[in-house]
Amino acid sequence: MRVPDYISPIVGYRVWTWDTKGLKSLCGERWHPGQSLAARCRASAVVAPTVGRVEAVHDAHEPPQTNCTCGVYAAKNLEHLRHLGYEGRGIPGEVYLWGTVVEHELGWRAQFAYPKSLVLRPDAIPSGTKEMESRLKTLAAYDVDIVIGGDGQHIPLCRRGSGFDAAGLDYLIGKRTEYYDRRQRDRILKKGDRVAILGRGIAVVEQVDRKEVRAVLWSKNVVRISRKKIVWDEGNARWETDAQSHEHPRATI
Repeated sequence: MRVPDYISPIVGYRVWTWDTKGLKSLCGERWHPGQSLAARCRASAVVAPTVGRVEAVHDAHEPPQTNCTCGVYAAKNLEHLRHLGYEGRGIPGEVYLWGTVVEHELGWRAQFAYPKSLVLRPDAIPSGTKEMESRLKTLAAYDVDIVIGGDGQHIPLCRRGSGFDAAGLDYLIGKRTEYYDRRQRDRILKKGDRVAILGRGIAVVEQVDRKEVRAVLWSKNVVRISRKKIVWDEGNARWETDAQSHEHPRATI
């Protein structure tokens, strides 16, 4: 989308929430890629509690107006945004404001708006490859500058007009590698883990060595299973085996 060049748009600061479909205002208003957000006055008609029907509060008008609360809101700078209590509530960034723009004590209220740049914190980026790719494509569709920021980082992820940046892609590859390394470490079979012995039940691991696993089935039988026969099932998120196990009654004292 092209911000009108026959005026000088005001640049404000705000936060957005982010889901699989893209950006939303904290109030739930959807921001569509390539389309300016046009303000609407929601205060012109409300449900009157005494009569249970919609009644006009004031005449309908083009937002924003000085005597109303309508318009697309934005703070004047980052410090102002923090002061208003929005830090950590979503994805912060700059926003273009144009058309009729009203200045007020909370910053700006504008008739039209579109994102200018976004700052994506590392902890907001999904770790799984498929979800990461899907979610980031929704942000890239806005064709704005996006940086990975926070904790002293400032890594360009997307550049307006040219798409993903090599530095940002390298960071994401490293993040994905760390994620899978961590998942691999978490999948080391250890004492206390549960193993589904297909067709028999769930056994609790008591001892693990390089060749064999000893586990307790139904709290009474100790089973011995070859270590290489136990695998991690991603769909069920559990350890499983369909191997024949050798068992003997659990010793009691």
